[in-house]
Amino acid sequence: MADSLHLDLYSLIHKSFEKTSFRKCETTIFPRMENERLFIPSELLQKAVDEAFYDTAFYFRDGHLSLLKDQLSDNEKIDCDYNDCFVIKSILNNAIIAKEEKMPSCQDTGTAIIYGWKDEGVYTGINDHEVLENAAAAAYAKYGLRFSQVSARSFFDEFNTGNNLPAQIHIEAVSGKSRSNPAYRFLFVAKGGGSTNKTSYFSSTPAMLQEEAFERFLEEKIQALGTAGCPPYRLAIVAGGSSPEQNLQILKLATTEILDNSPNFGEKDSLIYRDRYWEERIMEIGRKCGLGAQFGGTSFILDVRVLRMSRHAASLPLSIGISCVAHRNILAIIDKDGLRMEKLVSDPKSFLENKGINLKTQNEKKSTPHINLDRPIKEVCNDLSSLSVGSLILISGKLIVARDMAHLKWYNLLSQGKDLPDYVRNHPIYYAGPAGTPPNKIIGSLGPTTAQRMDPYAEGLLSNSYSLISLAKGNRTHLWRDACKKYGGFFLGTIGGAAALLAQYVSSNELVDYPELGMEAVRLISVRDFPAFIIIDDKGNDLFGVKS
Repeated sequence: MADSLHLDLYSLIHKSFEKTSFRKCETTIFPRMENERLFIPSELLQKAVDEAFYDTAFYFRDGHLSLLKDQLSDNEKIDCDYNDCFVIKSILNNAIIAKEEKMPSCQDTGTAIIYGWKDEGVYTGINDHEVLENAAAAAYAKYGLRFSQVSARSFFDEFNTGNNLPAQIHIEAVSGKSRSNPAYRFLFVAKGGGSTNKTSYFSSTPAMLQEEAFERFLEEKIQALGTAGCPPYRLAIVAGGSSPEQNLQILKLATTEILDNSPNFGEKDSLIYRDRYWEERIMEIGRKCGLGAQFGGTSFILDVRVLRMSRHAASLPLSIGISCVAHRNILAIIDKDGLRMEKLVSDPKSFLENKGINLKTQNEKKSTPHINLDRPIKEVCNDLSSLSVGSLILISGKLIVARDMAHLKWYNLLSQGKDLPDYVRNHPIYYAGPAGTPPNKIIGSLGPTTAQRMDPYAEGLLSNSYSLISLAKGNRTHLWRDACKKYGGFFLGTIGGAAALLAQYVSSNELVDYPELGMEAVRLISVRDFPAFIIIDDKGNDLFGVKS
């Protein structure tokens, strides 16, 4: 007997394909029909992967951009928080730059994830997994997308794989809706590390199925999401499932919108329901949670999906996950008519129309403090000390670009009693790893990575006057805040989800250390009027925390 959840799930997925607008791909490769079987050549699978990861690197869905535009257009936000408006306008400008098809919208072009649903009448005669994975590697190399995957030489020693593999691939055989037109359907996802790190699973109990208990749980967990991904988030919550694995599978799909057609309670019998009441309630919780958006605003959540499933009587699996503002998902289908890809927005300019928004005047913008970084670091710190947390500043001068692997190397040197290179003391450190540099460009897309991952190094660095000014995204723990207060340091935040835009502020780019680390190699860049916000100051004040 077929698994009833599997049938329910595929029915919902199939409905999403029916409601999606597709474009026909230009290609000389076509499948053929013989005796109600669809024969698909491997080259057509390769073409689907190539088109999908190209499109998700440079374009967005209409629905996603519309939600961002709504944040600016809502009449109730005439006096909206300036930081919110600045960030969302930057994200929409980033989409405009990305559509020129040179700079990916996000520097973390992500793990290549491929879901495939293969009707029983489809035949390829190949190892689909191998063909799809090799095509993903080829697409990432061809389009200069970032190689973010690392593998292990030993338990503690890692290396960049240099091809963004392994990909994550799931293929299921399904019963076709029509024997006369079998199809191979795909969902392609480019999943960045920031949103992946914000996936949480909780082994709860049926006692959670009380409104007050569930709401307290949500308030706590939404507050804990922080800003380490790139808000505003698209949030998904799944309650139920016969196992943790099943629950998390549905959560992953829910963040992509492919389960949006799940029925409401009472509409029909189903093993998956969508709860609109709790979606609205969670939007309210998100707006009121106090953490705000990237820089203390209110635009924390764009939308919510809440799914309820059947469960074992003794267990209540619960999971929470996000898709960050770099929301990269696309559907594709291969049938007797050939390859079709989901239509994404080809020109996002119209989404930046924001009549009535009370943004700062040009004179006010000119008054934004300009900070020259090409001076002794203590002088820069003195200038920053006169400003309050939450202040927007424009920085110009030299920055060191370094992230996890470089910080681990520095930590190992300090543990051995050795000094670090002078550049760690002389320049602010920007936590980032660029995408590949396109032809005739200075650097690839260069958005910030999550700051908290470097927090364990706070005492060792700042106590030796290293990394007195750092620049990244998200909130930090007390470790970095306390070290800033103790040693006179600062943490600046910049816009997550606007990597193509931020790369436009870079005027020079030089690799200076650890070339073997690939995208995590240490670079020295020069920037001009690069936007940043003061998040933590030398007095211990924290935009996302309690003032000391």
